[in-house]
Amino acid sequence: MRNKIIILSILVILLSSCAGGFSRYDSVEQSVPMAKGVDFAVESYPAEVESAIAPASYADEEFRTARISRMVIKNASLSIVVEEPGATMDAISDLASEMGGFVVSSNLYRIQLDGGLEVPQANITIRVPVEKLDQVLEEIKSGAGQILNENISGQDVTQEYTDLESRLRNLENAEQQLTSIMEEAYKTEDVLSVYNRLVEVQEQIELIKGQMQYYEQSAALSAISVNIQANEAVQPLKIGNWQPVGVAKRAIQALINTLKVFANIFIYLVLLVLPVTLILYFPGRWIWNGLKRLFARRKKKKTQEKETEEKKN
Repeated sequence: MRNKIIILSILVILLSSCAGGFSRYDSVEQSVPMAKGVDFAVESYPAEVESAIAPASYADEEFRTARISRMVIKNASLSIVVEEPGATMDAISDLASEMGGFVVSSNLYRIQLDGGLEVPQANITIRVPVEKLDQVLEEIKSGAGQILNENISGQDVTQEYTDLESRLRNLENAEQQLTSIMEEAYKTEDVLSVYNRLVEVQEQIELIKGQMQYYEQSAALSAISVNIQANEAVQPLKIGNWQPVGVAKRAIQALINTLKVFANIFIYLVLLVLPVTLILYFPGRWIWNGLKRLFARRKKKKTQEKETEEKKN
């Protein structure tokens, strides 16, 4: 009689799972997205267990998307120049605390310039409430002497979050059904099979909850990464009023201009003067040779006429 009750309850679960139509999601045997590092062994379970974990159908798209508003992860990055990078890093840290955020990481170090001078440089990453992102950026920029780079990016994760939410409902549904079946089963092998599958479902539930929590926190708190450089790192080297770097740049530019002149002359010689010379050379040589022969004949004729006159005399 007990076996009949169990079989009847499984049939009711199976009919209720199939009543809504075909599911648009994969079975819970597959790993959820963002959990690629976790692999679950596929075992052979009794038919009543397989039917109990079949995901319910969510054909109503409006129901799936109405549960959550648009979720966008906004982050920003800045590169600024200041007088004292260490003090600016501390000020940004204090600003994050005042705005209800926190410091993710910070690093203060020294770099050596080409002239041998060592200057401080800092990097800091903070998280602040997304609604205060613009305000914090303006505060940071107002204390900077120069802004080298600014970038704000946004990633819409609404669809990914909605998919995770639907999968979570499916898995929680399956967890309840498996728990109910395990409570009614009395054979050892059946209890073990249901228990193993229940553990897998619970692991996937924890993975999905962790991913959803990551999306929620990332959308609620924007990350701002700031690279802080000292003025000396971007200013040219000066010795009194003399700027060696500027002189070197002008010398290099003059060299480049001179080479450009020679290159232009060479191009004109190869592409203009040489072809024109070859075109004029052969006709000119032919004309010159013709004129030389003509003058030679005339000269010879005059010489012959002169010799003839001398003989007559």
